[in-house]
Amino acid sequence: MADRTAPLGVEELHALVAAGDIDTVVLAFPDMQGRLQGKRFAARFFLDEVLHHGTEGCNYLLAVDADMNTVDGYAMSSWDKGYGDFAMHPDLTTLRRVPWNPGTALVIADLAWEDGSPVTAAPRQILRRQLHRLAERGLTAQAGTELEFIVFRDTYEQAWDAGYRGLTPVNQYNVDYSVLGTGRIEPLLRRIRNEMAGAGLTVESAKGECNPGQHEIAFRYDEALVTCDQHAIYKTGAKEIAAQEGHSLTFMAKYNEREGNSCHIHLSLARPDGTNAMPGPDGGMSPLMRHFLAGQLAALREFTLLYAPNINSYKRFRPGSFAPTAVAWGHDNRTCALRVVGHGRSLRFENRVPGGDANPHLAVAAMVAAGLYGVEQELELPEPCHGNAYAADHAHVPGTLREAAELWENSTLAKAAFGDDVVAHYGNMARVELDAFDAAVTDWELRRSFERM
Repeated sequence: MADRTAPLGVEELHALVAAGDIDTVVLAFPDMQGRLQGKRFAARFFLDEVLHHGTEGCNYLLAVDADMNTVDGYAMSSWDKGYGDFAMHPDLTTLRRVPWNPGTALVIADLAWEDGSPVTAAPRQILRRQLHRLAERGLTAQAGTELEFIVFRDTYEQAWDAGYRGLTPVNQYNVDYSVLGTGRIEPLLRRIRNEMAGAGLTVESAKGECNPGQHEIAFRYDEALVTCDQHAIYKTGAKEIAAQEGHSLTFMAKYNEREGNSCHIHLSLARPDGTNAMPGPDGGMSPLMRHFLAGQLAALREFTLLYAPNINSYKRFRPGSFAPTAVAWGHDNRTCALRVVGHGRSLRFENRVPGGDANPHLAVAAMVAAGLYGVEQELELPEPCHGNAYAADHAHVPGTLREAAELWENSTLAKAAFGDDVVAHYGNMARVELDAFDAAVTDWELRRSFERM
């Protein structure tokens, strides 16, 4: 990745701290679930110590479940190994203010072991490795994520106490593209847009979506690592802003039986001069793009775990839901898993498989690895799907987390691209979730069985 100007420079941070405008610096990294984990530092201590030397964090942060429970099966972190530390080194290209928290700056960390070697299972490192493989070919990945969420008039505490049932969405009906619908909660959407801009993100637009209370805020396409870092910051910031406004919002893939929260990921490749490598001289797809897209299809089922990492993720994949079920591609066809859009310098493809719960670093890493496989093998792109891919005869996206985990763990392609250790690590993450779900007694079971069975 080329050198970038950070949203906030170190010299500017020194000046803001000296003036009393910044008193807190958050150092955080994206964990397996894509959440930001880290520490809040007194700003002066950060400048004097952490800026140059980093800090430490317990390595269990990449070896717990969603509830932060310690679990078995991870090679890098366990009771037998004493749950030691890894180092957190600030990546100063990510330094920025976070306007929704007064007097606060934030910087993303890279993780390393005591000997300086990278923590290979860290999502940011997994993406860096794939981007390095691209760079060896003189290419960079440009990406954009479209992340949907549902907003409720209940606070997070009220939602918890209610067992997340009976919540009141901010819109009572479908407000897809409705200016009136977004206007009903414009104070919240405006805060999120403006304060993300204050954090260095470039906001494009906000629009309503189909499920009551569902909305989307879009940000400008950027280099892949930048986009993924900003995605993680945005998810955390949007939740914090919603909480400050007495609301709650969820990015979970499927909150109810209506439309789920998607995270469509757009990706293209750029040459060293910054031009788009996807279009050919005739205005169609270049051979590079055709091979890269063919690789997406070839690897999609085996890499779905990195697009859909949770039990709930697979509830999205229903015919007619605008979430894909077919491993197919098409030109501007929203029924396919892969949708080719744009023309000329804007030509790109969209992966419609990830939901709002996807870890962006892992999902984009999977897309790059799949594309490189297609390029290296010079895979031929099959004919596009015309019409309704839900009804066509194509291979299917995995229907459950169990199926996706088995495909991932047995994938020679995944092991070649990511390494045995990464495949085992994220395979274990899936097994932990499956074991927890298999042991749970759900509301659905109680309703069907309590009296009638």
